[in-house]
Amino acid sequence: MGWWKRGTQKLRRGGGAGRSSGKVDDAITMHLQEFASSHRGVEAFIEPRTSVTQTTLLLVAWDGEWTRRVVPSPEWGHKFAESLQIPGYDAAVVGYPQRMRDYNTRNKKHPDLR
Repeated sequence: MGWWKRGTQKLRRGGGAGRSSGKVDDAITMHLQEFASSHRGVEAFIEPRTSVTQTTLLLVAWDGEWTRRVVPSPEWGHKFAESLQIPGYDAAVVGYPQRMRDYNTRNKKHPDLR
């Protein structure tokens, strides 16, 4: 079976880049809720779908720690942020906060401190 055939079969089965059922797995929702409730100053950044990735929701805490999960649509991401009463932004418009980049830099230099 060639590479191209495998990719098209995955799309037909509902996996891969063609998947957008509109539902989010409970484990993903629980993870996002737990992150938001266990960290201070959390903001949501909704990342649009591209030719390579699905729509994702990025949560960034006050210290720059972050988590990212696939969500069905930007609207879902904004509603989720609103339901948690945290600010929700379009990442393509406002970009990413400097504290997130600083957090990534700190953890690259000292990966054993995670």
